[in-house]
Amino acid sequence: MKQLKFLFTVTLSALLAIFLTVACTPSEEAPTADTGATEDAPAETLIMATSADYPPYEYIPSGSTEIVGFDIDIANYITEQLGYGLEIENIDFNGLLPALQSERVDFVMAGMTPTEERKENVDFTRVYYDAQNTIVAAAGSGLTTAESLNGRRVGAQLGSIQEGDAREIEGAEVVALNRIGEMIQELKVGRVDALIMEDTVAAGYVEANPDLEFNTIESEGASGSAIAFPQGSPLLEDFDGVLEQMMSDGTMEELVTKWFGEDSPAQAEAAEAEE
Repeated sequence: MKQLKFLFTVTLSALLAIFLTVACTPSEEAPTADTGATEDAPAETLIMATSADYPPYEYIPSGSTEIVGFDIDIANYITEQLGYGLEIENIDFNGLLPALQSERVDFVMAGMTPTEERKENVDFTRVYYDAQNTIVAAAGSGLTTAESLNGRRVGAQLGSIQEGDAREIEGAEVVALNRIGEMIQELKVGRVDALIMEDTVAAGYVEANPDLEFNTIESEGASGSAIAFPQGSPLLEDFDGVLEQMMSDGTMEELVTKWFGEDSPAQAEAAEAEE
């Protein structure tokens, strides 16, 4: 009887060992490589730097801590299409390119124009949205042309293309400021006479401040917004491909309507903040 029990135990152990061996052996149809990405866990998280004071491109709505805007929607769409996660770092505009060059971040989106000077240090995608410079001033002030700013104090965002354009205006005294909201306040209290600002951004602030007006001016330099990368980044080609797809399939047009239309969230936010 003991011998029978022994034989039974040995047989059971052998069968169990065979079962475990088969269960742990990968099937021939299983993939040989794993990217690490799943539906809930992307393979890699990219860090995007922005300056969240530039509605409707990127800003933080009142009562919130979340950065939203046109650029944010584009960044989320592209990274999702490519299988990446996204982390956003909010820093002053003039610190964006240094952060990129030191490779603290993977890319920059901040309504940034790909000027020739910037191209010497970073790489850009195609332009995904074009805009024009404007003069923002008190309504009825007569400050509607570059010539009218001769002898005036003119505010512009530090490190922006608008700062460079303002410095080209003959006789203008340029005051460089960090944040767009700060620029508007300096204008309203009279510490600057006018501002140089992109038309899409100016529209929201003028809508919320009826005592201000804006007038488009010509700019001879580069215009439009593009995504910036460290030189030689392998991400640039992939991002460019998704941007091209967004422009051809109507996705970009939908986002432009959402963020630059009359009923855009940024317009509503600006109006609410002024009440």
